[in-house]
Amino acid sequence: MNYKDTLLMPKTEFPMRGNLPQREPEVQAKWNELNIYEKVQERTKGRPNFILHDGPPYANGDIHIGHAENKILKDMIVRFKSMTGYNAPYVPGWDTHGLPIETALTKSGKVKRKELSVAEFRKLCEEYALTQVDRQREQFKRLGVRGDWERPYITLDKAYEARQIEVFGEMAKRELIYKGLKPVYWSPSSESALAEAEIEYHDKRSASIYVAFGVKDGKGVLESDEKIVIWTTTPWTIPANLGISVHPDLDYVSVKTESGKYVVAEALLESLKKDFGWEEAAVIKTMKGSELEHIVAEHPLYGRDSLVMCGEHVTTDAGTGCVHTAPGHGEDDFLVGKRYGLEVLCPVDDKGVMTKEAPGYEGLFYDEANKPITEELKEKGALLHLSFITHSYPHDWRTKKPVIFRATAQWFASIKGIREQMLQAISDVNWVPVWGETRLHNMIKDREDWCISRQRAWGVPIPVFYGEDGEAIITEETIAHTVKLFREHGSNVWFERDAKELLPEGFTSVHSPNGKFTKETDIMDVWFDSGTSHWAVLEERDELTRPADLYLEGSDQYRGWFNSSLSTSVAITGSAPYKTILSHGFVLDGQGRKMSKSIGNTLDPIKVMNQLGADIIRLWVSSVDYQSDVRVSDDILKQVAEVYRKIRNTFRFLLGNLDGFDPAKHSVSYEELPELEQYMLVKLNKVIGKVRKAYEEYQFLTVYNTIHNFCTIELSSFYLDMAKDTLYIQGEDDHKRRSIQTVLYESLLALTKLSAPILAHTADEVWNFIPGVSEESVQLTDMPEEKSFENGDALLGEWDRFMEIRDEVLKALEEARSEKVIGKSLTASLTIYSDGEVNEWLKKTDQLNKLFIVSSAEVAGSKADAPGNARTFQHTSVVVSAAEGETCDRCWTVTKDVGSNSQHPALCSSCADIVEKHYA
Repeated sequence: MNYKDTLLMPKTEFPMRGNLPQREPEVQAKWNELNIYEKVQERTKGRPNFILHDGPPYANGDIHIGHAENKILKDMIVRFKSMTGYNAPYVPGWDTHGLPIETALTKSGKVKRKELSVAEFRKLCEEYALTQVDRQREQFKRLGVRGDWERPYITLDKAYEARQIEVFGEMAKRELIYKGLKPVYWSPSSESALAEAEIEYHDKRSASIYVAFGVKDGKGVLESDEKIVIWTTTPWTIPANLGISVHPDLDYVSVKTESGKYVVAEALLESLKKDFGWEEAAVIKTMKGSELEHIVAEHPLYGRDSLVMCGEHVTTDAGTGCVHTAPGHGEDDFLVGKRYGLEVLCPVDDKGVMTKEAPGYEGLFYDEANKPITEELKEKGALLHLSFITHSYPHDWRTKKPVIFRATAQWFASIKGIREQMLQAISDVNWVPVWGETRLHNMIKDREDWCISRQRAWGVPIPVFYGEDGEAIITEETIAHTVKLFREHGSNVWFERDAKELLPEGFTSVHSPNGKFTKETDIMDVWFDSGTSHWAVLEERDELTRPADLYLEGSDQYRGWFNSSLSTSVAITGSAPYKTILSHGFVLDGQGRKMSKSIGNTLDPIKVMNQLGADIIRLWVSSVDYQSDVRVSDDILKQVAEVYRKIRNTFRFLLGNLDGFDPAKHSVSYEELPELEQYMLVKLNKVIGKVRKAYEEYQFLTVYNTIHNFCTIELSSFYLDMAKDTLYIQGEDDHKRRSIQTVLYESLLALTKLSAPILAHTADEVWNFIPGVSEESVQLTDMPEEKSFENGDALLGEWDRFMEIRDEVLKALEEARSEKVIGKSLTASLTIYSDGEVNEWLKKTDQLNKLFIVSSAEVAGSKADAPGNARTFQHTSVVVSAAEGETCDRCWTVTKDVGSNSQHPALCSSCADIVEKHYA
């Protein structure tokens, strides 16, 4: 007889290697065949809703690794919720308006922008956006993200745009929308106003100049030979200067120097002496800033009046304490100038070019005007000091070029009008991490308004009409009619028809006695588009509810989508659109640097999926502390792939050793299991409880570590290694073997479900091989519930101590192996000495030889009785010697009874009995 044929070696069709790039598309094809999203929703219908509302990515270009992290995090949550008692629909969305799409089209060379009407150009923008949506949709699906991909929300949809107009109209009705001339972030490169959320900061080298303004009318406080010194890093704004701001409570000094008399803040005098090289600077007089109010200085270039004003915004952090004030180029300047009745002078056009209101510099790009302005100040003796500094400066987030503050007529949404409600709403939200509350609170607490108009073509138009007298017309009637038109035709109708055709039939207004009207041509800020999704999606779609349970985006969205969504929601409903905000950090390269195409350190998720598989990216997402910035690289992903291999091999071993096991027939009840198997089920249920709690708290790193450790430590390194002897050697229906198989089955079932939100493809692949399951997909099941056992705590205490003893025995075996006392562990014989409870426990435990995977193990006396060759540890002293006897051809143990059965001379007595019983 060939005794190898009597071994119950593991059998499975489950592949050893993942081969994920080829296998995952096959799994996804099955999902499509099953209509898995619809199947899941059908199964969970009637359960409480859990709504994770998708923040829409911008529809332009391939997805990047940051997109992958975000979508996978969302998918893990939705999958978990649908397996734990919730109905969790997931409606993905896209942001489809804005400058990048306009730019992509014009740069393509295929579109002659100037030859097209606005409506024609917008049609091309729409077509382009939809192709980008299709492109990204397939890439997100390839990541294994489950959702309503056939019915996503898209901000250019007619129904969406109509809902957006409803929000605008409701805000206008509540007097939160207004038009005003104010300095706003202006991007010359985009030729448009920008919102704060569209600004990012980069270092910029700027001229730093100190300029002296002569005194025209000192009001009895200053003399005509004294000069007030200002500081600025934007020399190009000097032509727009109309005043100088001082703090009313600061002390100011007039100092006499070798070059003249100058007025500066007392607190800055010492540092200015060094900058100006004043060897002698005697203080002539000291005065409060309030005493300088209404003094008239002389503009150093044009000789016009420059009024001294008091402003609380003045500090002594830098400069001179006397702030150059150009109301057309700064928010603080504008506000203080408004209080003192100054005009709003802005001698720079849409393209950033100086106008005729800046005599001598007309036609120069603002940045190019810095040098000639500085030179003229020097010629006139007004320039006290010139240097260059590198400082953080606002840039257009799309073009990456510097922006300026520029006063223009824009449409604004008032934040001030709802600020207290917004702050209250923020306090009502659950923030993860908790610092998110403080971050958004600080952004809102001092905010006045939100510039919502843009001077572009591709976007949702601001639905305002103008009368013959120039008065803006926004009424409930005009809004309702615009909503109806947009829902039927889309927002392009605004550019296809004239104002009269867009108004309700028979519409009249006191502002247009002749019945003539014009329409606004500005579009809305794209943050207003996406910021109204809570109304345009959650209120529009029957399967969704508002407020959403969760918004999950990157930490940059505190000033973006989180912010704009809160603003519009509080404005029209008085409350936040979300119950919980969960934010994640940015993805950096392996060295902790920001990813950049110019550096060449980006990592393409599509390439990774083609090489390693989507489940490797998904496992990586679960393995990092995503609430902070995280790192990823090829090397990091290779490490993750190695972890995946270990988990997969655990699944394969479990499946292979369940061949012929029918859980309905062969499962052994907990009460009838041997103590070790009971212990393993107790440990398994602790894992279930810990993993479920971690999922609930969005602690995916804990999920990853817990599953990984259980697979590699409790199972692979201990239980499965020890169980092989019984699984392979004993008879098929042996009670001990069926007991082990029961543990393997319960472990496999639980681990497959617990890992399903993360290893979406692998879990479904494993599910197909699990005996006894009836569901078509693991996605159509519920998570295992943690069970408690009456003897659980006692078992954990005893067997956790045994694991410590086992570590000592394994160390003794390793030392003996290195000293050539033994070869493999099955060639060893153990004699163990221990004291007290440890000794008693070891003596009553069956089959120690199998637990330690040796040929024989004997428990002797106390540690004091141990001979000199014993290896001593905390709990035990262990003597390791070579086992006596011969090796059994079937179980490979070394024993003296090999050949005791003459019919099977190469077998030990135990194997001979098994063979005769089952294979005779």
